[in-house]
Amino acid sequence: MKWEIKHSTRYAYASPVKESFNEVRLQPMTNEHQQVENFLLKVMPPVRLRHYTDFFANVVHHFEIPEPHEFLAVECHSIVTAKVPPSLSAEATPAPLSTLASAAGLERCFDFLQSSRFVELDPQIWRLAVDATMGLTDVWQASLALMRFLHQHLIYTPNSTGVHTHMREVLEQRRGVCQDYAHVMLGLCRSLKIPALYVSGYLATETASATHAWVEVYIPGIGWRGLDPTHNRQTDDTYIKIAVGRDYSDVSPVTGHYKGTMDRKMEVAVKITPVV
Repeated sequence: MKWEIKHSTRYAYASPVKESFNEVRLQPMTNEHQQVENFLLKVMPPVRLRHYTDFFANVVHHFEIPEPHEFLAVECHSIVTAKVPPSLSAEATPAPLSTLASAAGLERCFDFLQSSRFVELDPQIWRLAVDATMGLTDVWQASLALMRFLHQHLIYTPNSTGVHTHMREVLEQRRGVCQDYAHVMLGLCRSLKIPALYVSGYLATETASATHAWVEVYIPGIGWRGLDPTHNRQTDDTYIKIAVGRDYSDVSPVTGHYKGTMDRKMEVAVKITPVV
């Protein structure tokens, strides 16, 4: 599938601000499963854009606005062709849990087995994970069981949490949005020594109005496979990956700081349409 994506973020400040320094992670990845055919990033007020590749291979654009300004608009336009990624059947048993010991020593897995800013590995999350996977001996089957458990355990509730909500709070109130589902899923997987990373991207639906979040788990001998606990499904060619990391703090679409008022309004708009 080929998709056209328009994404805009606008900040309006109650009074002029200055010395604004920002990073943007909005350029979709190019890999074996998706090809970025066009990407255009526009910032207002006009700035000089620079970019680099971060530790997790995400493309990061950065810019600064030293002059006083009353608004900041970040707009991007992408054309992406997504392929159906290889999937595993719901009955597959490709890797015994005993093989996870070798995965722990892999450089590409190490960071995705640890606690992180929004993910904590504690006895409570370990107990939940053990109960949800009771009797299972395969990594893939355990991952699917954790996804099913989480999908039933939490209630999807818009505006119930914020971008800085820790997974502890999500478990306490048992509700949240896609990034919360992803954070709890990461904690469940990592507590069982299943390498799991956070994915920021888009889910191409008619109602898409923001970025989406899901996880990828590492299956020894197979590689990384995407799971969306919010929708209880494997990822397919309607999922467009932007960035990956240990949790949301590594992939936030727009981050930065400035001098001036904290009284501001933010508006985000996303439109995704298929390209015929």
